[in-house]
Amino acid sequence: MGPAPTTAHHRELALGETADLEACSQGITWTRQTLTDWDLLDQGLDALLIAAELLSNAARHAGGIRSLTLTHDEGLLQIAVTDPSPDPPHLRPHRPDSVGGHGIFLIDRLAQHWGSRPNGRGKTVWATLALQP
Repeated sequence: MGPAPTTAHHRELALGETADLEACSQGITWTRQTLTDWDLLDQGLDALLIAAELLSNAARHAGGIRSLTLTHDEGLLQIAVTDPSPDPPHLRPHRPDSVGGHGIFLIDRLAQHWGSRPNGRGKTVWATLALQP
């Protein structure tokens, strides 16, 4: 008998270490296409928002975007962005009347779980969403 069948899907988009809005746009487009390929776009709008926030945070605050990874397995979707900064993100008190500064707050509200882990000299910030069966 071989290994048990798996429904896991995994894709990675390498972006070098770019910190521009074009990389964010490329990542969002790639996320939309990946969700479409996996037949998850209809329930993936929160995933697009989370990907956009993770990408823009890496570009604006962490020195660039190294990669974007999507993993779909057993009803969960994980979105992960790797950047060159070792400094983890922090959930700060939310000020709804402020311009900007809503990224981690939105991720915290939309994701089932989120966090960061060291990755080389930088880190990977990830968020996991539960998908409908």
